[in-house]
Amino acid sequence: MSAIGSITARIHEISGVATGIAAAVEKQGAATQEIVRNVAQAASGTGGVTSNIARVAGGAEETGAAASQVLGAATELSRQSEQLATGMSRFLAIVRAA
Repeated sequence: MSAIGSITARIHEISGVATGIAAAVEKQGAATQEIVRNVAQAASGTGGVTSNIARVAGGAEETGAAASQVLGAATELSRQSEQLATGMSRFLAIVRAA
């Protein structure tokens, strides 16, 4: 009967090892699921950042266009100011001569 007892003991050892392996596999599966969730969240966050960068780039482009228009208006205003100064000088010269 000692052979049966030895076999029974071995079966209990193998059962314990199998239970330990099953628990480790379950923990590894849970860890893998957590990694998948974290990667998905990171991907989502990256998408949000990309969207924000695109909006900022669009805003920068609009600002550049507006700055170009302001520069054009300022250049025209400067030209008109010079013409006005020239015209005033001529007018004053005519008034003084008269």
